[in-house]
Amino acid sequence: MKSIVPKSVVIRPVVITGVSSGIGHGTAAELCRRGFRVFGSVRTEDQAARLQREFGSSFTPLVFDVTDADGIGRAAATVKEEIGDGGLFGLINNAGISDPGPLTALSPDVLRRHFEVNVVGVLHMVQAFLPLLRGTKSRPPGRIVNISSVSGRIAYPFMGPYAASKHALEALSDSLRRELLIYGVDVIVIQPGAIDTPIWDKAAHLRTSFDGTDYGPVLKGMNLSGERRTALPVAAVTRRIIDALVLRRPKTRYVVPDRWVRYWLLPRWLPDRWLDRAIDRLLKFQKVRDDIDRP
Repeated sequence: MKSIVPKSVVIRPVVITGVSSGIGHGTAAELCRRGFRVFGSVRTEDQAARLQREFGSSFTPLVFDVTDADGIGRAAATVKEEIGDGGLFGLINNAGISDPGPLTALSPDVLRRHFEVNVVGVLHMVQAFLPLLRGTKSRPPGRIVNISSVSGRIAYPFMGPYAASKHALEALSDSLRRELLIYGVDVIVIQPGAIDTPIWDKAAHLRTSFDGTDYGPVLKGMNLSGERRTALPVAAVTRRIIDALVLRRPKTRYVVPDRWVRYWLLPRWLPDRWLDRAIDRLLKFQKVRDDIDRP
């Protein structure tokens, strides 16, 4: 497959959100290694200083939260001042959160927070940086790469807020891709499965936080460490992000599932009721019901 990147050395500015760890960190490191000019978002000055030392002169930290529209606007102005009329080669919307739990036991604020970060934050970024992505007579348009998830197509138990936000991100990306045809700005979605990142550490509370609910026994028996051992390395996703940025004719979506058959092929092809029964057997739900006299 041919690349749109010329063989000569060219400065290719890219903005990535959420580079302090995980997929964002791995992507920033690989792009710096390949000679890109990387602007990466973090939320603290300490993180900015650490990554500046780690990545060197190819990296410029941007301190803001993706839920802060004013902060995003200031970051866009900083990038414009740095790159001048060169424009952006790419915008990678990677920042996101995942706070798992049974939907009936979670505060609605948890769902709201997922949408603010995983969906609305992406729209804020696109609106702020679109002027730098639009092409001119002297340079081609840039690309937008949105980091979604296999949960954007398949919703598993206890991942409701995350899956709902990623389903929304898939729809947002499709609409953006078609609307931005007017500017020639392409939008590509990456759909990772289980990836070995610190997000697993943040999900560890799932086994104990819902002891007082009907789901407590199931959650306590979940083997998160075992699942993490089968997760793919960050590099598996990074490769697809690079493809999305540099290939002449990228796909609209790149799927990176850790287990094709179990987590992608079967769930997509099985009828809903069959998949429901398979999940029921896998999790060994203990049925809970109220004995109610019905007329």
